[in-house]
Amino acid sequence: MASLLILLKSIQSLLAKLGAVMRKIKSRTWKKQRYFKLEDDCMTIWYKSKKAGNAHSTFSVSDVEAIREGHQSEVLLSIADEFPAERCFTMVFRGRRANLDLVAESAEEAESWIRGMRKLIENLENMGEREKLDQWIWDWFKKADKNNDGRMNFKEVQNLLKMMNVDMNEQHAHRLFTMADKSQSGTLEDDEFVLFYKMLTQREDVLRVFQRYSADGQKLSLSDLDHFLREEQLVGDNVQQYAKQLIELYEPSDRAKLLNAMTFDGFLMYLGSAEGSIFSPQRRGVYQDMSQPLCHYFISSSHNTYLMEDQLRGQSSVEGYIRALKRGCRCVEVDCWDGANGEPIVYHGHTFTSKILFKDVVSAVGKYAFKVSDYPVILSIENHCSVEQQRVMAQHLNHILGDKLLKSTLDGKAPIRLPSPEDLKGKILLKAKKIGGLEESFSGTEDSLTGEPSDEDEVAEIDGDNLHRESVRSQGKGTAGRGAMLWPQAQTGIGYKSKQRLSKELSDCVVYCKSVRFNSFKHARIHSKVYEVASFTEYKARKHLREAGTEFVLHNSRQLTRVYPSGFRTDSSNFGPQEMWNAGCQIVALNFQTAGEGMDLNDGLFSQNGRCGYVLKPSFMREVEKTFDPEMPQKLDGYNPVISGQQLPKVNIKEDSIVDPLVRVEIHGVPTDQAKQETRYIDNNGFNPVWYDTLRFTIHTPDLAMVRFVVEDYDKTSKNDFVGQYTLPLTCMQQGYRHIYLLSKDGTSIPPSSLFVHIRITGLK
Repeated sequence: MASLLILLKSIQSLLAKLGAVMRKIKSRTWKKQRYFKLEDDCMTIWYKSKKAGNAHSTFSVSDVEAIREGHQSEVLLSIADEFPAERCFTMVFRGRRANLDLVAESAEEAESWIRGMRKLIENLENMGEREKLDQWIWDWFKKADKNNDGRMNFKEVQNLLKMMNVDMNEQHAHRLFTMADKSQSGTLEDDEFVLFYKMLTQREDVLRVFQRYSADGQKLSLSDLDHFLREEQLVGDNVQQYAKQLIELYEPSDRAKLLNAMTFDGFLMYLGSAEGSIFSPQRRGVYQDMSQPLCHYFISSSHNTYLMEDQLRGQSSVEGYIRALKRGCRCVEVDCWDGANGEPIVYHGHTFTSKILFKDVVSAVGKYAFKVSDYPVILSIENHCSVEQQRVMAQHLNHILGDKLLKSTLDGKAPIRLPSPEDLKGKILLKAKKIGGLEESFSGTEDSLTGEPSDEDEVAEIDGDNLHRESVRSQGKGTAGRGAMLWPQAQTGIGYKSKQRLSKELSDCVVYCKSVRFNSFKHARIHSKVYEVASFTEYKARKHLREAGTEFVLHNSRQLTRVYPSGFRTDSSNFGPQEMWNAGCQIVALNFQTAGEGMDLNDGLFSQNGRCGYVLKPSFMREVEKTFDPEMPQKLDGYNPVISGQQLPKVNIKEDSIVDPLVRVEIHGVPTDQAKQETRYIDNNGFNPVWYDTLRFTIHTPDLAMVRFVVEDYDKTSKNDFVGQYTLPLTCMQQGYRHIYLLSKDGTSIPPSSLFVHIRITGLK
């Protein structure tokens, strides 16, 4: 740990200036002074107000994803006339935590914090696995060293064990303490604490595996490691070469490297690395064929993207778009309404949600659309605007997005099939209502006002789900005007049809994603165009899936379908996306702002293929000549995990509480595959519980199966507390002995909390 300490000390001296009074800004009227400083560990930011007495708050540098300079948030933009950009910056946190907007006393001080924080973030991102573990140990040392004397007495060690979820009798703890106290000083210093930690974290589960394959019980020879990789990890090709690479990468002992051998420490390092992860490294990058039609992919999609909270009184913010796009989302929703001064606004209509400008949303999308993925972004427009403000929308789209906005088909012809994500790289597509079809555009008849445009179903369905919402106001007064056309729109529960006019300028921005009203699968098969997109509430989609699953899958092999949450979900909760994927629905829109099982599954599915937001559907869902019924799949594979866990986080705020962990393994897929099983719970051990429980599942359609590992703190008197989870596609799982690094409820990592599992997938006859 000495090298890490030297590194931290040098950064600390470099960033010694990081202690200052700054203004924390929440709004134009909420601007309060806080004292911020970087603590000695160079990992913790400490801050307090002058009036708070001894009360203070802290957060870890590891919680901060990025630093934005200047007026790069809505809050800081709102006070731009009061504080210059060079004194302002924003700390952007991981997950769903609100950003921290700050104003320094001077431009120099702001620059010092910006540069210092970026250096710390960069340092963290460049840490290897061993350095991260050293950092974690050092963090615990600092927490336990209550009197800050750089050493720990036995009482401090006892308190540390409780903090670390370890229930150990005093006699055994004292024996380990004495063994680690090489200086016999009655305290543990840096290296002695590392030794104590190693004794505490002795991995008996891994040691058993190591000794089973080690000929001498001390090391794995090249032949031993080759045998382990073939038998357990099911490595098939160039095994000896791969074994040599692992030794070179993960073996810390130079002597062992010379012998082409791996010690137990090296074996631990390998199993804790990306190579030893449950997620196959070959599936992390873009590995799928990206040249197929758009409708052949599942597309990461967001519902009511502008909302940060609930659907009735929640805050609307461009930050919602930034966060969704940075998570790889490729389809975002924009609810557009007439605003003041001729500027369209975005909000959840007829509610108390706050309002933001349409042009600010377009700017954010233009800036962040391709930060994490080059593949196309779809702007799903729910249009409630007058013709005049629709024209303003079209102006903003063209002016702000420029060449990124797709304005015509790629080959200048009416399409007979949708283009591919590869064809559309770097492009932003508009999904909205359109006057007529693409065929009219190329035949020169698009200006005729006699043709009736197709119905768009989405607003009517939303009205049906939200009877409390008012109907979209009629635009029937006066004439349609130049470049506008009347749009008949069915109003569920209203009893009449109002007509909305569309501006030609906005209509022309719609190319491959024309919103239409769905009639029936038979009607769509005969009359629909490949560029037409139907939208369903979760209830309607479920009904179609139940009554005509095979036809639904077939429909989705030809054109795009969007499914969105019921309007009754005013708390922004999510439905389970898996059943919609089972039907081949591509645009399954979820409330990204709400953590939980729905978003865990979404994050899990799109964690593959470079996190690019597009996942190729299985071949049986893409080929028109094949028929797939999600209700009646064929039996294909069996799957068995065996489990142990390490360093699970505390979930109970009581100081003397220790986790009683259990693991639940859930299979999400076609209905016959849906299953869950639990291990027994382990009393008072969140540090290194071992279950050795075997859970067996039968999987009929592995190409659609998602596996979710959930750790909970067992409570016999109330609902279990959530500890952590990890979700991934079954097809991305590596077999053998693997580590699973757990994620928080918010989807952020909680190192070094992990599960250690043995996975075997066997074919069934």
